[in-house]
Amino acid sequence: MYIQQIYTGCLAQAAYYIESEGEAAIIDPLRDIQAYLDIANARNAKIKYIFETHFHADFVSGHIDIAKKTGAKIVYGPTAKASYDIIIGTDNQEFKLGNETIQLIHTPGHTKESSSFLAKDSSGKVYAIFSGDTLFVGDVGRVDLAANETLTTEDLANMMYDSVEKIKKLSDDVIVYPGHGAGSACGKNIGKETTTTIGEQRKNNYALQPMDRATFVQTMVSGLPTPPKYFFMDAKINRAGYAEDMETILGHNSIALSVDAFMNEQESGTLVLDTRMPAEFAKEHILGSLNIGLNGDFAVWVGTLIDNVPLILVCDEGKEKESILRLARVGYDNVKGYLNGGVNAWKAAGHQVKTVHSISAEIFAINVEKEGQPLDVRNEGEVAHGTVSGAINIPLGKLSEGLKTLDKNDHYYVYCAGGYRSMISTSILEKNGFTNLTNVEGGMNAIKKTSTKIDVPEMA
Repeated sequence: MYIQQIYTGCLAQAAYYIESEGEAAIIDPLRDIQAYLDIANARNAKIKYIFETHFHADFVSGHIDIAKKTGAKIVYGPTAKASYDIIIGTDNQEFKLGNETIQLIHTPGHTKESSSFLAKDSSGKVYAIFSGDTLFVGDVGRVDLAANETLTTEDLANMMYDSVEKIKKLSDDVIVYPGHGAGSACGKNIGKETTTTIGEQRKNNYALQPMDRATFVQTMVSGLPTPPKYFFMDAKINRAGYAEDMETILGHNSIALSVDAFMNEQESGTLVLDTRMPAEFAKEHILGSLNIGLNGDFAVWVGTLIDNVPLILVCDEGKEKESILRLARVGYDNVKGYLNGGVNAWKAAGHQVKTVHSISAEIFAINVEKEGQPLDVRNEGEVAHGTVSGAINIPLGKLSEGLKTLDKNDHYYVYCAGGYRSMISTSILEKNGFTNLTNVEGGMNAIKKTSTKIDVPEMA
């Protein structure tokens, strides 16, 4: 079987193209489907199935559009209910692909319908598992996202225990192709590798170590970070379906707005999202804009920090369509256009721009001893390994709700690990009326190389 992983770094997401004897299947495709169609066309293959491991919460799937364009059948696991035509597979059901077989195994826990897909050769030997969000490198899927009034997190953790026990029966040499890599919020601490083997996970994955059910359940329900708020929106979209394909969205969202039209939108309350790199935003930006740079975990932070409201964009030249596409991947389709000519056009029209005061970590080490309040916007787990003495810690994902604990008259030195999140945070603070802000370039990675006093907080 031919297997190609299509990995999208900004979502830490892996989709798969698999093929045998001219028959192909796509596993967990993103909404921008052309890459999968191009692979099939180049290999002169016909896409027969779209296998979905579960209703995804972190992106909008491309399954519906692939089915429309190719006639392929969409396959979900047991208990799945969708508002469009699907095959609801049963546990251990087999699907022929060329001269090989794909076997669905029901592995609930991350969600109730979660399933994995085993690849079997013509002799029936299992040689690979596409594990979706059930098994990752060094981790398993979090068990809280699908919890509701009738299905608790503990219920899902118990299901995950049984699913892990099922997977552990596979041979050590079976290749594991997971749905996500490091950085995804679908697990607690996913490893950086994007493939592994059952044997490696049996040795190194905490969730596959011998433990009783009660210990496993307690481990699963502990230490779960707050999920990005867009997760629940995307899961709903993937169940209900969507009307517009990516090409249509790019067509009506890629509107070049004049300075006057852009200003009118902003004055009417439309949110300005600046997708340029943090350093460019710091040099000059439009007052009231929010900076989330394309060079980082763009879509995840958009989905974490912004409600699905109308947006107008400020982009680097040539990055307008990429910005719109990456927003649409996570269901943010309500883009009313972008500023034609960017910040340069804004300045040429006589409008003012703002700058962010940024300093090096070396200057910070000197200045922080004299005045100002360090503000650490890293996650609690990062802070546990050390933070600037006297710093306030408000993780970026909780900053909007934490603003009420800050004093607009104070001077804040804002830092994260490397500078990406601190610039997002600074733009949020500025937008909410904080004026005495300093961004620390290079973040904690640079600070710890200076004479700055670092404290390790006492663990509760």
